[in-house]
Amino acid sequence: MIPDEYLQTFVVECRELLEQMEEALLIVEQAAEDPEIINAIFRAAHTIKGSAGMFGIDAIVEFTHAAESVLDRVRSGDITMSSVLAALFIEVHDHLRELINHVAEGTQAGEETDHRGNNLIAQLEAHLGGTKEDRPGNPGEMPVVQEAKLEREQSGAVGTDHWHLSLRFGPEVFRNGMDPFSFVRCLCSLGSIVQLVTLIDAIPDAEHMDSETCYLGFEISFSSEADKLAIESIFNFVRSDCLIRILPPHSKASEYQRLIQALPEQEMRLGEILVKCGTLTPEELDSILRLQSEHGDDPQRPIGEVLVEQQMVSPPVVEAALEKQKQVKENKKNEANLIRVDAEKLDELINLVGELIIAGAGTNLIARRAGMADLMESTATLSRLVEEVRDSALALRMVQIGATFNRFQRVVRDVSKELGKDVDLVISGAETELDKTVVEKIGDPLTHLVRNSMDHGIEPAELRMVRGKPAKGTLMLNAYHDAGSIVIEVSDDGGGLNKEKILAKAIERGLVSEGAMLTDKEIYNLIFEAGFSTADAVSNLSGRGVGMDVVRRNIQALRGTVDLDSVEGQGSTVRIRLPLTLAIIDGFMVGVGNAAYVIPLDMVVECIELRAWAGDEGDGQYLNLRGEVLPYRRLRDHFDMQGEQVQRENVVVVGYGDHKAGLVVDKLMGEFQTVIKPLGKLFKGEKSIGGFTILGSGEVALIVDVPGLMGQIEHEREASEVALAAASK
Repeated sequence: MIPDEYLQTFVVECRELLEQMEEALLIVEQAAEDPEIINAIFRAAHTIKGSAGMFGIDAIVEFTHAAESVLDRVRSGDITMSSVLAALFIEVHDHLRELINHVAEGTQAGEETDHRGNNLIAQLEAHLGGTKEDRPGNPGEMPVVQEAKLEREQSGAVGTDHWHLSLRFGPEVFRNGMDPFSFVRCLCSLGSIVQLVTLIDAIPDAEHMDSETCYLGFEISFSSEADKLAIESIFNFVRSDCLIRILPPHSKASEYQRLIQALPEQEMRLGEILVKCGTLTPEELDSILRLQSEHGDDPQRPIGEVLVEQQMVSPPVVEAALEKQKQVKENKKNEANLIRVDAEKLDELINLVGELIIAGAGTNLIARRAGMADLMESTATLSRLVEEVRDSALALRMVQIGATFNRFQRVVRDVSKELGKDVDLVISGAETELDKTVVEKIGDPLTHLVRNSMDHGIEPAELRMVRGKPAKGTLMLNAYHDAGSIVIEVSDDGGGLNKEKILAKAIERGLVSEGAMLTDKEIYNLIFEAGFSTADAVSNLSGRGVGMDVVRRNIQALRGTVDLDSVEGQGSTVRIRLPLTLAIIDGFMVGVGNAAYVIPLDMVVECIELRAWAGDEGDGQYLNLRGEVLPYRRLRDHFDMQGEQVQRENVVVVGYGDHKAGLVVDKLMGEFQTVIKPLGKLFKGEKSIGGFTILGSGEVALIVDVPGLMGQIEHEREASEVALAAASK
């Protein structure tokens, strides 16, 4: 019985490999000549197959083996990675993901899934049957095939007269009653083994070793007059559970380069790598080392230079070996620097840090009341350390948004084919970091926006060409930091929004009254209303009025905002603004009456005295702030606070995006580390409050939702302007 935690690790790693595989598949058509892309797809499939074999998941092993066989032919150049084959492998990827999901859920694949898997295997085997080497054929054809092969490999061939066999026996070989050495002995019936290197890098520590599991591999230099089909036939009984590569004499240097890349991830000298891949024999290596040591002028001359100079190894193979050395060192370094941590443990850490901040604030308050200088100094040091712990803890949950953006390569590809449109996805700002919780919850809203842009925004190729645009549309995903928030933009170069059509549809559905005066932004934002759609016909993608209202609700649930800009005929941009983290922020505490409020510090621009800037117009709604018109709002009036108004009011100038506003308060209480706690259902409709926090005294302070409050101020201002414009007419 396999422990659940081991299976969970298997599932997590397989899903990561499938993501890498999908990324490579989506660009393989444009980079078919890049061997590293093919290698990335092959490595993902091979690793999944090996891991599944260790857990005895035969369905995944059998299916992945068929895919791996085709990929091996693609790597060797026998099969071309065409658009048809790339599309087939995307289906293979999807089926593998489904099989992995069944393992994660502990369920068995249904009959429909099995049928789909068998159909895909048949298609893969059809590609294998399309190569000359895979056709059994009659013996009379073999010289022609070998002659053609020699002609293809004359350029960049490695000068060795021996076959090279790279064998990696699967973990189930012993349990299936097979002896790896028996196959090695069978080789002697076809020729002689010139060199044999046993690979033991896969053998675990003694305490973790299973005596029934095979961990062996071999690199064999083999001298024989037999053809490749005869040598391959020796391994027919273990082909389904092994990785076997057979390179004929005088193979291309590229074959050995691929072989070097597949060597075990362990630190080796250059000579050891070349011996293991069969390019050098141990005797040749010894002679070169002696030649190097006898060189009087420069005894430290690199061995690679000597090998190339003596024409014993071609330069590309030496370069591949050096690259392998560098790759292994980097991987070892990365492995040492990375550790997989359960997300729930990180969440618990953040919660504990939050409680520590509250406790620290209480201690600081007691110290100030007691007036003890030593205690106040000690609590100040404690507060500084708690702040550093907070920042470090939050940094652990910060991830790059690039992984989320890259998933849309597949979405754009699939939707493009469904709509019959050619769309190019351009990603920028992929390195922008934000909280892991935000990343997880932003995927669905972004999917709605991307699909909507492709369906409604980007026009068909014929219409684009009539309008003087390229036939291929462009969809852009961009992310950047701004004023303590992350901004995510979904832009397209399509037809933009038709204001008249949106307004007419909204009036028809009763969302606005006929004759209402709305600003452009208010008209555009009508598309986020529930049930609103301008599609003339219902399709698989749109027309039911479901999606954009869900986008806005999900964004608002993350304490974010969404707005839309559009130029008819040129395109649209949906801009999402989100907080960097949902847990802890630096706040600026203010007092209004007997209540305390916290404003996110990243949004505070400056603090001024109201009377000094308002003059005789202090009872109005605007300030003249150094020539800039600044709308303001009294928090006392906004929250309907009772009590006597103070003589000297202060204005906290806040900024969010391109907008500024002033919040009038009674007193300024300074910076404050704030642990954000969610509000109950009672405050669900209140847009100007984003949560609450507990002060050191045990009292509760509400956190001002600056975007929501500014949205209300902006809405009232625009409504006033529209009313004035209507009155003037």
